[in-house]
Amino acid sequence: MTVTRLWIGTYPAAGAGTPAGLGEGIWSVELDPATGALGGAHLAAATPAPSFLAVHPAGRVVYAAGETASGTVTSFAAGPRGELGALAVVSSGGADPCHLLLAPDAQTLYVANYSSGTLGVLPLDADGAFTRDVLTAGGPVQVFAHAGSGPDAARQDGPHAHFVALAPGSAHLLVVDLGTDELRRFRIETGGLLTADGVAATLPPGTGPRHLAAGPGGLLYVLGELDVSVRVLRWDAATATAAPVQALEATAAPLRSGRHVYPAHVVLDGDRLLVSVRGADVVATFAVDAATGGLAPAGQADSGGSWPRHFARVDGWTVVANQLTHTLTALGPTTPTASLALPSPACVVPAR
Repeated sequence: MTVTRLWIGTYPAAGAGTPAGLGEGIWSVELDPATGALGGAHLAAATPAPSFLAVHPAGRVVYAAGETASGTVTSFAAGPRGELGALAVVSSGGADPCHLLLAPDAQTLYVANYSSGTLGVLPLDADGAFTRDVLTAGGPVQVFAHAGSGPDAARQDGPHAHFVALAPGSAHLLVVDLGTDELRRFRIETGGLLTADGVAATLPPGTGPRHLAAGPGGLLYVLGELDVSVRVLRWDAATATAAPVQALEATAAPLRSGRHVYPAHVVLDGDRLLVSVRGADVVATFAVDAATGGLAPAGQADSGGSWPRHFARVDGWTVVANQLTHTLTALGPTTPTASLALPSPACVVPAR
């Protein structure tokens, strides 16, 4: 039987923000593409709060954000049987790193630090290792800070970089800032280094943008965590800005156990946009209009657990990290197909 290996990043068993380094780490899991069955789970590497992962194109190096106050990024060598060996640990350039983006040429790793609101730039060698400059500095060769806030005093007291993405055309990098309701813009220079270049889009106050997915025709699909929205923006290459096109509610599902509803992650999969929504505990589907790129609600499926923080489309399955029920679930066309017990899963990444 041919299986697909998945790397699963986790939080400490008691959840985000609790003491890290008490046994959590990166898990190796096998997905059966034919049935959606999940198995073969084992702890590949114990490391503090690896809440987000990225994989080098060759599949031989895995990067993990250590989401702690003294943020780190660790590189691991990946073995053929799902084992990981630590190569190097460096600073993330801020507090509580929550997202990693590997440049398309695999020469640079970008890291979003949530609590400090900073963006770190980590150049890589051809084999995926941190460059000598990174190792000498013990962290990023560039760190970009930001200022600002939003109307939600509890969540928008300052900048909170939550996601990093390439802008359409790949000339700019965008940082999705939940704290300031902005898409921050950086010009990509030689070797993947960056120059701060202002703000590409300012969203309505209190949106709390979290993640985005880029689509054809210069469209950006942006999740508003705080106002429970999905917003469609259109990129203008001439001005390097994004203008609003459409806004919808991220879900019509009711609350569960009185919790608030928080959209978490978004993936564009052909003519469908998928959104995981914590609190409602669903994966919502939106149909994408082939001509305009606009969205229309097209149903939603139970996530198979509680607090679906992240998911990935793998071999036709939607593999969901349900953080609070400690389950990894593979969703079929209509209902949860298979679940696997796993402590506080936070991120799902195919091993290539």
